[in-house]
Order: sequence, then structure tokens, then C-alpha cells
Amino acid sequence: MSALYPWIKALHVISVVAWMAGMLYLPRLFVYHAGAAAGSQLSETCKIMERRLMRAIMLPAALATWFFGGIMLALNPALLHEGWLMVKLVMVALMTGIHHAMIGWRKAFAEDRNTKSDRYFRIANELPTLLLIVIVIMVIVRPF
Repeated sequence: MSALYPWIKALHVISVVAWMAGMLYLPRLFVYHAGAAAGSQLSETCKIMERRLMRAIMLPAALATWFFGGIMLALNPALLHEGWLMVKLVMVALMTGIHHAMIGWRKAFAEDRNTKSDRYFRIANELPTLLLIVIVIMVIVRPF
């Protein structure tokens, strides 16, 4: 199984990149959607783009990220005693929470019942970036 570890790690990183692409792009779509009138062509186009991004990219990538990360931990359980990994896992859990918030926001837009401003989504757009910075530092630098 150790011969497969680099492949599993590569699939994990690929999944993370795809998930993060969606996590960074979807809130930007929400910014534009929040400024569009319900039923307008822009609103309807945003609904399609948001649904496809969530279902075709973000959800499969998030599941794959957790799956391949879980396999890596199963193959190297001693890592669970490392402080950097604990911080990383907390950040990934927070990222998953933001992902679930985005699911709710997308549903609200799909049903024309969004009450949040474009400014709200501009701020929300920064959260995945901040979490990503901490995650990358934990994995690459391993400060503790």
C-alpha cells in the first residue's frame, strides 16, 4: 500500500485544488447574484452557474478531499499526534462548514429568497482564502 501513497496524496491535492476553485468562485457569483433582480436574465444565469459549480465540482471535490485525506491518515495514523495536523484538520472542518453555508446560500438564491447583500458575500469570499493560508502553512512549514 505504501507504493500507492504518492498517488493517493496526488489525488488528495488535485481534489483540494478543485474544491478551492469552487470555494473561491461561488461567493463571487453570489456577489453578482445579490445585485441582480429576481427573475432577471442575470439572476437566472447565476442560478444555473451556481448549481453546476456546486454539484459538478465542489461537492465531488470536497468528498474526494476528505476521502483521500482519510486514506492518508489511515496509512499513517502516527500523524494524528502532530500539532500541525490538528490545526489543519480544524481548518478543514471550518472549510467544510463554510461549504455547507454556501449550500444554504445557493438554495436561497435558487428560491429567490436571498436577503444578504453583495457586501456580505464579498466578506464571505475571503474566509476560504484565510483558511487555505493556514492549511498550507501547517502542511508545508509544520510549525509545531
